[in-house]
Amino acid sequence: MLELVAAEVPKTRDHLEHELLRIRGEIEIRELYFSRLAAALSAMNLAEDNESEMTTIDWLRFNCRLTQNVASDRVAIGEKLAAMPLSEDALYNGEIGIQHLATMAKTARAVGKEFDEKRLLPLAKKHSPGKFYHESLHYRHSVRPQEVASEQADLAENRALSMSTAEDGCVILQGVLDPVGGAALRTALEPLAKPMGKHDYRERPQRLADALVELATAGGKVAVQMQVTSSIETLLGLLGAPGAETEFSLPVSSKTVERWACDSSLTRVLLQDSVVIDVSRAEPTIRGPKRRALNARDRHCQWPGCERTAPNCDGHHLVYVMHGGSDELENLILLCTRHHRMVHEAGWQLVKTESGEIVTIAPTVTFGLPRGPD
Repeated sequence: MLELVAAEVPKTRDHLEHELLRIRGEIEIRELYFSRLAAALSAMNLAEDNESEMTTIDWLRFNCRLTQNVASDRVAIGEKLAAMPLSEDALYNGEIGIQHLATMAKTARAVGKEFDEKRLLPLAKKHSPGKFYHESLHYRHSVRPQEVASEQADLAENRALSMSTAEDGCVILQGVLDPVGGAALRTALEPLAKPMGKHDYRERPQRLADALVELATAGGKVAVQMQVTSSIETLLGLLGAPGAETEFSLPVSSKTVERWACDSSLTRVLLQDSVVIDVSRAEPTIRGPKRRALNARDRHCQWPGCERTAPNCDGHHLVYVMHGGSDELENLILLCTRHHRMVHEAGWQLVKTESGEIVTIAPTVTFGLPRGPD
């Protein structure tokens, strides 16, 4: 068993950085030796051709406690060192790292006789391991474009998405997208996932989730049509009223239905005493000339500091229709999906001043009940 000798940690920044670089260099040289041994074990296993034994990659995973990718990289480095003498020297000199060498080895495997170390090594010295991997793909495409196209086609064929519903009705997503499909999704989500105006305290994962929902409902400019079955009592928010229902969710709160009723493409089925009294067509509540006038006047979400553009916003009734509000332009403003939800479901209030300025009022928070009489 190795006996570690505790050493005093340097106290100055220069000494810390120097020691980190020195130790990292020693580790990478040992990693190179480890790679030679891993490749030798792999060659021995292939020569013995014993199918009952675990593969070299599996042996490294279980016994050396490595991930699949790291174990595979070490074997590849050891196998391709003979084709990368200049790169090996560069690692000894501290000009590149073991991850650069792993990318170089995988590229050598992929392109075979077309591998040219002299074209890749300057790029490895210039770029970080991640950026060098990116550049290596350009190199692979330049020498074997058809193989790269086939690999990308295979990745696209194997992309998958699963959806499961939790007990509380939340939908759990798990999936893998190919690089091209993933890039397309990120291109669509990133602009929608930026922080939005005042009071945006969301972490990035929440902003991405909100962006995905916005993309599905408005950001992609596709009007999603859902059938919502609700009672008059639910729309009025009366105590004791049941939730509304949609095809793919658990009962929906009256506040959410209230928001949808502001401006949506919902087919609404209204019930009274379990009898259908109204079925509306799937048309936005605010449409035609009125919607164009609202877009022209507001141009973007009216929440202070938010600049989500009009096509990605809902029309919001400052005074809800069921509470006596009208569909006149004076009672309408544009709100993006997030801020529209904050008003209806999260209890925020909006007040329009005489000058037309929108003032936000946060919901009242009660930290504890007052002490009763002794």
